[in-house]
Amino acid sequence: MTTPPTRDACVIVAQDRQGLVAVLSAHFPAHGGEYLFLPGGRMEDGETPPQCAARELREEAGVTAASWRPLGSYAITLASPARVHLYEARDLTLGPQELTPIEQDFRLSWWPLDDAVDAARRGRFLLTAGPLALLLARG
Repeated sequence: MTTPPTRDACVIVAQDRQGLVAVLSAHFPAHGGEYLFLPGGRMEDGETPPQCAARELREEAGVTAASWRPLGSYAITLASPARVHLYEARDLTLGPQELTPIEQDFRLSWWPLDDAVDAARRGRFLLTAGPLALLLARG
């Protein structure tokens, strides 16, 4: 039996001035293939949700943002108090990714928001928070 997550997490819809969204992809053998996901991850000790979101966006996508909009906070599972905090990031500055050894195969691409939402509808996203964040950012 898997232990439910106990740390909050953040997921970010980073959208540039042209309306393109930062989308990551990687191969997940346990799930049978290549999947899409948005930048995000679990909070570190002492971090607030906004600090986690800024760190994860910088590390996974190499992006910093001057403008942030909270999109909501949701339970990760019914069996855990952990929550996922969703954000939209704008006014982006691009830089290098700062990937950890387990993230080395993360590939960053930029998608039109509607194309990312369509990919979510077709089940191409591995985790549920990404599609929810995309729909909330689209309005």
